[in-house]
Amino acid sequence: MSQAAQAKIQLDGVTRAFGNTLAVDDVSFHVDAGEVLGFIGPNGAGKTTSMRILSTLDSPTAGEAWVDGFSVVDDPDRVRERMGWMPDGFGTYPNINCEEYLDFFARSYGLRGKNRLRAIKNVMGFTQLNQLAKKPISGLSKGMKQRLCLGRALIHNPKVLILDEPAAGLDPRARIELREMILELADEGKSLLISSHILSELAEVCDRVAIIEKGKLLAIGSVDSLLKRETGQTIGKGVSQLEVKFVSEQSDVLQWFNSRVDVELVSSTTNSILFNFETCHKKQSELLAAIIDAKIEVFEFSEKQTSLEDVFLSVTRGEVQ
Repeated sequence: MSQAAQAKIQLDGVTRAFGNTLAVDDVSFHVDAGEVLGFIGPNGAGKTTSMRILSTLDSPTAGEAWVDGFSVVDDPDRVRERMGWMPDGFGTYPNINCEEYLDFFARSYGLRGKNRLRAIKNVMGFTQLNQLAKKPISGLSKGMKQRLCLGRALIHNPKVLILDEPAAGLDPRARIELREMILELADEGKSLLISSHILSELAEVCDRVAIIEKGKLLAIGSVDSLLKRETGQTIGKGVSQLEVKFVSEQSDVLQWFNSRVDVELVSSTTNSILFNFETCHKKQSELLAAIIDAKIEVFEFSEKQTSLEDVFLSVTRGEVQ
């Protein structure tokens, strides 16, 4: 419980069974203050069930979870006071505008008088909904509805935010603006747990990622640390992973690269080679010159960048339940 008291979000051995199916199977992780944790996995992996348990909308079959030090099982009311929940879809009401919608939830959280009006004003300013205050919810675009849903989650100024697929269906500009809001919330010290299938977006905002499949937590850590651990890469200090793309005959290219004692081949395709080489830019420049002198027709020479997609494909197996 000491770690749960320090962390803003804590799961300890959480399991949720539906009949013979374990939707969540002995999952444990934590999120600290000001940290953004990306929660990724295939459809049906157990992400939403885990989030529903944290949001007090479901109860674990076994294990325990805490939000800001309070048990989601024993103290659900205190958890709701400290947590903002943004589901992947939220209900709208007929004949109600944005301001009225936020006012309703502000009252539901017990905000009164000037505090309520101040909270509505602050949230509408943060989510840039000021100009749409009197607009009916039914007339909002997908992006504006997502902003409104985030505003609802923020109306009581929670310490913890749980966002389930917040970027789903958003256009590129809306995703960029959402990303900026998430980073600003983290800078304010809020803890965020975010699920998404847009892995490139998560990589830009998350301090760590947790990967779940078939209810099991497979890995957790930074993108770089997970790639090195899960793919078994042992690139040493002063060594980079480079990729050369070519239009020459593959066998000739492979023969040339195999003749180099300073190159460690990693993998190859019909028109590319991935290999380890010195990080020194001068040495890399000399290698590229040697490749060209060898009459290898190169159309790309670059350092291989670690991506969250690489981590995800390495860790998961595409299994469903």
